[in-house]
Amino acid sequence: MPILRHPVRIRWWIFTYMFLFAMLSYVQRTSITDAAVYIEPQLNLSQFEVSLIALAFVVTYGLMQVPAGVFGQRYGARVTYFLVGLVGLVATIATPVAPMVLGGTALFVMLLVSQMVLGVSQAPVFPVFAGVCEPWFPPSQWSFANGLQSSGMTLGTAVTPIVMVFLTDHFGWQGALLWVAVPAAALTLLWVWYGRNTPREHPSVTPEELAELGEVAEERREPMTLARLGRIARDKNVLLLTTSYTSMNYLFYLLGYFPFLYLAQQRHLTVTQSGWLAMAPPIGAAIGSAVGGALSDRAVRRYGVRRGYAIVPLITLPVAGLALIAAVHCDSEYAAVAALALAFAGVEVNEGPYWAATMQIARSDTMAATGVLNTGGNVGGLIALPTIGYLSGAGHWDGAIMLGAAFAVVAAVLWLLVDPSQRAITEAPRRANA
Repeated sequence: MPILRHPVRIRWWIFTYMFLFAMLSYVQRTSITDAAVYIEPQLNLSQFEVSLIALAFVVTYGLMQVPAGVFGQRYGARVTYFLVGLVGLVATIATPVAPMVLGGTALFVMLLVSQMVLGVSQAPVFPVFAGVCEPWFPPSQWSFANGLQSSGMTLGTAVTPIVMVFLTDHFGWQGALLWVAVPAAALTLLWVWYGRNTPREHPSVTPEELAELGEVAEERREPMTLARLGRIARDKNVLLLTTSYTSMNYLFYLLGYFPFLYLAQQRHLTVTQSGWLAMAPPIGAAIGSAVGGALSDRAVRRYGVRRGYAIVPLITLPVAGLALIAAVHCDSEYAAVAALALAFAGVEVNEGPYWAATMQIARSDTMAATGVLNTGGNVGGLIALPTIGYLSGAGHWDGAIMLGAAFAVVAAVLWLLVDPSQRAITEAPRRANA
């Protein structure tokens, strides 16, 4: 926490918590697939069964996106992120503890349930962050803030393979998963102490910072109703962004969940080599997320909301598809890893544009609208995880990767139809003192 008097704006301290929540959420959710090489033989599970366990997370995580956004709008980020940390802690601990007391079918069901609970706990992470970003940051920084926060999740994905290898070597895979829970617990307690829902609620926010935020700091937050939620969910531009995001997220799940297994199985590298090299794609993605958000904000300032948000996806998504094709045809495993890193960067460079465009459409209803957006993102996971699990388990890694190239093209084309300048709910925002 700051020692000097406001050396940085309070919004960046709030952002730091959001960044760490995103990072640790991805450590928690990807650790089970990264530990699959240990879990499968010890628990007599097939690779397809492990993919079903991962899918259990995605199902509940995806189904809870809209309810999580509505909950966050109703109760605020401070309470919501406390529950994210608390419930996630229980679910993370349950996974390594279950084999100590259960076996066979009962164990498999318990692993499914623990991942479902983890999915529920983490559902608010990104919709609620977007809702935090909307009042805490000026619109000119929305894409950058969203992109930078997304780099937290990809950094979490990057460090998980090597962290899991290190911890498993010293404590076994069960001990490794228990250690993963420790920093998440500490972060949750610190957030309850420091976090606030809006700038006006935080005692350390200065009048100068409020003035910088302008109208968004004064915006009145209307209560969420079913009719209001329905108007957001049916909005043409929200639906187009959601469908495009669904397509893009096939690539996200392919590149976020499977590089470790791909390198070990298809490229025949050792576990240690796979762990280190599997860090490259998410590191590329983390860089892409931060850079893409900045580029998107700059494009919006120069070309306006409609064209500005579309420029980055229209260029980088096809590049990601071409990089996937290159990865399949590379003879060198290092060249293949570089191509996968470029592909993941080409995917994640678009997180800022997707989320900021949705914020422009929804404004004070951002949590609900981005809940709809991320529901679509997780439909991409529902498509990707069983498809990739089945194809890779049958030895068809190249087919799983080439399918990602096709999804990249679909995601890009849909951006041609999106107009983020059109509000989902058109009444003008009112000031709190009106």
